[in-house]
Amino acid sequence: MNLEELNKIAIAIVAPGKGILAADESTGTIKKRFESIGAVSTEENRRDYREMLFRTTEAMENHVSGVILFDETIRQSAADGTPLVKLIQDAGSIPGVKVDAGAKDMAGYPGEKVTEGLDGLRERLNEYHELGARFAKWRAVIDIARNGEMTMPSWGCVKANAHALARYAALCQEAGIVPIVEPEVLMDGDHSAGRCYEVTNWALKTLYAELFEANVALEGTILKPNMIVSGKLSSSQAGVDEVAEKTVKCFRDAVPASVPGIVFLSGGQSDQAASAHLNAMNAQYKDQMPWQLSFSYGRALQAAPLQAWAGKAANLPAAQAAFAHRARMNGLAQLGDWTESMEQTA
Repeated sequence: MNLEELNKIAIAIVAPGKGILAADESTGTIKKRFESIGAVSTEENRRDYREMLFRTTEAMENHVSGVILFDETIRQSAADGTPLVKLIQDAGSIPGVKVDAGAKDMAGYPGEKVTEGLDGLRERLNEYHELGARFAKWRAVIDIARNGEMTMPSWGCVKANAHALARYAALCQEAGIVPIVEPEVLMDGDHSAGRCYEVTNWALKTLYAELFEANVALEGTILKPNMIVSGKLSSSQAGVDEVAEKTVKCFRDAVPASVPGIVFLSGGQSDQAASAHLNAMNAQYKDQMPWQLSFSYGRALQAAPLQAWAGKAANLPAAQAAFAHRARMNGLAQLGDWTESMEQTA
């Protein structure tokens, strides 16, 4: 493990004004998104859509520090034969790859999930490094019980997912790849922001205990967590300032200062809400945080360009403009310079 090189990559991922484009949707997930716009999910269409994003010069060069790819995508070439990885590199961005095998039902824990994919991971990481990946992502899923019940998450679920994240992270660093560790507390329930705080804090402290025991060098890692938000089904939704205050407080308590940066997932938030929350944290608390706060958004970067594209080559300029706008908005939010009026005048 070359910690100096890993740290250099991690710092580049959280460069000022930039963040990650999460373009690692599985074949099944992107099929559903294509169906929502009336497009057919063929290998060629998936390639063309992602190539369109990677060729959006304004977004890629100015606001995207890294791109998370799916296994299919990291092996694909553009219509002109240029490897998609090279398009990303030529734009000054860093290629990454999703390496987990998805969240599966956890035996003995009804309703809870554990992420699989450790078998054969060492060999896959070495291959991905050869293909150009310099960071990776592993997503754990932690759900919160409904109706005020305290049955979920269980200690078994939190512990098992943190342990898997730590084993994955150690293997990544061995292969010269920066691990992004993603313990996502889902916002699908009816819980309060306060309950989200409790579960997220617990999950993060458990994760960092496991990373320590696995001898993972935190200076060569990135954290990808949820924000502290109310569940989507809650009758009381935390405002932007409350989300910012609770999220920063939670992470200051649970995330070691040696971590170079935190890149948030959008987790089902609207495009604008994801930008507003990130902006509030950076605008109000930047001088209180030892790490950079940035973004690793999928839907919050892609929903608008996907709708504009609609599977038609003639719509590529409109789709690229939509992507460039969302990338710019989140780049500004990373600096704490975003305002709602910027959205209204777009």
